[in-house]
Amino acid sequence: MADVPVGRSTGDYEAAILIDQDQAKYQGRGVLKAIEMIRSEIAPAIVGKDVRRQREIDLGLIELDGTPNKSRLGANSIVGTSLSVAKTAASALGLPLYRYIGGTDAHILPVPILDFIEGGKIASTDLDFQEHQMVPVGAKTFSEAIRMSSEVYHVLGTMLSKKWGKSALNVGVEGGYSPVGMNDPRQAFDAELQAASELGYSGKFVLSLDVAASHLYDYKTGKYRFMGKSLDRGDLIEFYKELVSTYPLKSIEDPLEQNDFEGFAEVTRSLGIQIIGDDLFVTNPRRIKEGIEKKAANALLLKVNQIGTLSEALDAAELAFKNGYHVQVSERSGQTEDTWLADISVAINAGQIKTGCPARGERTAQYNRLLRIEEELGKAAEYPGEKIFQRS
Repeated sequence: MADVPVGRSTGDYEAAILIDQDQAKYQGRGVLKAIEMIRSEIAPAIVGKDVRRQREIDLGLIELDGTPNKSRLGANSIVGTSLSVAKTAASALGLPLYRYIGGTDAHILPVPILDFIEGGKIASTDLDFQEHQMVPVGAKTFSEAIRMSSEVYHVLGTMLSKKWGKSALNVGVEGGYSPVGMNDPRQAFDAELQAASELGYSGKFVLSLDVAASHLYDYKTGKYRFMGKSLDRGDLIEFYKELVSTYPLKSIEDPLEQNDFEGFAEVTRSLGIQIIGDDLFVTNPRRIKEGIEKKAANALLLKVNQIGTLSEALDAAELAFKNGYHVQVSERSGQTEDTWLADISVAINAGQIKTGCPARGERTAQYNRLLRIEEELGKAAEYPGEKIFQRS
């Protein structure tokens, strides 16, 4: 079996999940309908099939659903089945999942992208941007990266509580701190860099952002709501330029709203850093192809449940890699403790993983799995560090 996560911050073009919408139970978020779809339609269609035929089974699930966005059976029903097939095949062959999916070349441990201070839809703060991240590019190994990051996380908490009050220690959906009153991403960056400096890690961490700009965009006015102001695309790009020139900011996810391929192309050209498409691409090869044609972004955020099957997600990653795009494997805000996410990041040698802070069980589970993989790989394990942001 496989546990399926769900996103709180979602793009309009994601595969559709199937929920009960019974407000008397779980505020309408129950999944009994999805479970019934598995029992009544999916199971009869795949029972008896060879689990090693992943693509054949996935294509059958897509055909069985029969909708463009998997809304009939539900993407949650389909992705859970797809991942279960892969996990079962790996188990039957006596292989770890990363080796079954990635083969003998799977050896790169991902650099963790850590959401230390949260805002937007995933925390009760005044910060408009969703994730203010630190990236331990100066570590030599994955295990060292997690140790350094954990140390910075706790020092940061102490600093924030002194300046912003004890409530700053409350955490958002992904385990990052949520200091009430902080409303400027520069305040978050300053605090994070100071925490690293106090531990002697200056230069060992760089910064990253998940803006989730679609949630700031007013489709009626064509403006972005940011720090109490109304900004157009050009104004927001100028602000990003200021951040990049002032801070060691190496990556921005969804800097503009999800339909603005031209704007993404402009921000990619003008900033010269990693620009990630999440709501822009939704792990969908069709939208990724459009981004490649228009030179919009230069990295893909890979979320398996955005597209609905493992085969389609792997196709999306392959398409990105072949066209010089980086791939950052990502959790969802409603992540589970199932660790297939960690295995996939190693299987495709992504070099980057975003899975929150090492402070919540469902996040720590991913890091613990990666630590075990690092041990299994031994000397073959590679931690890419600062190379993840280099362009070929």
